[in-house]
Amino acid sequence: MNALYNSKMVQDGHTSDMIFNIRKQISYLSQGTTLEAGTIFLTGTPAGIGFFHKPAVVLEDGDDIRVYIEKVGILVNKIRYE
Repeated sequence: MNALYNSKMVQDGHTSDMIFNIRKQISYLSQGTTLEAGTIFLTGTPAGIGFFHKPAVVLEDGDDIRVYIEKVGILVNKIRYE
């Protein structure tokens, strides 16, 4: 998993580095809800969060977040404040 913040690489990790593996997460989530085909759930990332970067990374209006997941594709999020 790679994450780009406004075209800058901010995370490079792998699901094997996560505290709870994907099978365990799917099992837990499916106890309380039906996971339909194509369901996306956000788990956080093994590489941490922007708050701990120096300087801290805080999302702002207009920011662009892109997450690449091998064999899945790219998820693009444009940050907009209302």
